[in-house]
Amino acid sequence: MTTTVIPTEVAIVGAGPSGLLLAHLLAARGVASVVVEARSEEYVGSRIRAGILEHSTVDLLRRAGLGDRIAEVGDEHRGIYLQWPGERHHIDFQEHVGRSVWVYGQTEVQKDLVAAAHARGQEIHYEAADVAVHDVTSDRPAVTFTGADGTSYRLEARVLVGCDGSFGPSRAAVPDDVRQTWERVYPYSWLGVLADVAPSTDELIYAWHPDGFAMHSMRSASVSRLYLQVPNGTDVDTWSDDRIWDALATRLGHGENGWSLEPGPITEKSVLPMRSFVQTPMRHGNLFLAGDAAHIVPPTGAKGLNLAVADVGVLAPALAELVRGGDSRLADAYSDTALRRVWRCTHFSWWMTTMLHTAGDPFDAQLQLSQLRWVASSAAGAAGLAENYAGLDIGS
Repeated sequence: MTTTVIPTEVAIVGAGPSGLLLAHLLAARGVASVVVEARSEEYVGSRIRAGILEHSTVDLLRRAGLGDRIAEVGDEHRGIYLQWPGERHHIDFQEHVGRSVWVYGQTEVQKDLVAAAHARGQEIHYEAADVAVHDVTSDRPAVTFTGADGTSYRLEARVLVGCDGSFGPSRAAVPDDVRQTWERVYPYSWLGVLADVAPSTDELIYAWHPDGFAMHSMRSASVSRLYLQVPNGTDVDTWSDDRIWDALATRLGHGENGWSLEPGPITEKSVLPMRSFVQTPMRHGNLFLAGDAAHIVPPTGAKGLNLAVADVGVLAPALAELVRGGDSRLADAYSDTALRRVWRCTHFSWWMTTMLHTAGDPFDAQLQLSQLRWVASSAAGAAGLAENYAGLDIGS
């Protein structure tokens, strides 16, 4: 079979938010890229995942010309509620650190990135099969794949970037004797639901309860996103809509202090296992990793998408200097720079997770309640949560 060779400066594997944002930031710096994605454009755009954008993420998107719809339809929030039975406390991020967060789903970010990619004529190959990376330690690494039309392609680039998540070829291309991995698998999962009902709260509620954690989030003024802690291996079919609403009402404190949880039609249910994972280094030769290809965090701290944005926010200027200017200093520092934030966010996500999820140990439960009381009553404790949740500066 004849292979079509495509030369480019940067080959990007993965057309999710990190891959398309990197291509966008590179284009603004005059660096050409080609993106390869195993799934269809429709599939990537419909994945319901992250919904909270940090202050620094929104700043980067605005500077990149991608902030118009965030301003139009995004929902700015100045804090969260921490709750345990009989008590609910507002942690005001603006008051403590002068920053906000935005409810703006990953699907919306993806729409903005796809629209920008089409507008500038970005070359993206969707539904690519047999994607593989080659010669990553050479000065001409490559990506090979079979296109949706059956054509065999070879991208020859100056550098490769893996934005292809946990199961793509990029992470595995770092040899065993080079990579180190750290992992924590948590003994519980989240049952997540989307419901066609207006949120019953003005801010996100993070609730500790003896029956397990619960969370009330939102996607819009008419769509609520809610979560329940469930055992690992839970079959979503064992949770009827009535059972879900009953558990949410109990754990979120329906009827306490005059607050009510309004139920509504549930349109989606899924079970999400909880784990932390970090692979280092985030660069091997001329292969760079970003987003889920290098790290996974539990969703409790709302860090997954924001970490991916931070990665490419650091990587784009580094690659521009390397490819166009021949200056490798930022590229050489990329892994260490990105990992400082990765480990900070990994710790914060672990801290939020272990503070709020019950594991059946009465001693641990008392420690969790003590920690929640401290955060809610201490300016220092609240400021620490606010600083980490609302987000550190990119590159810090």
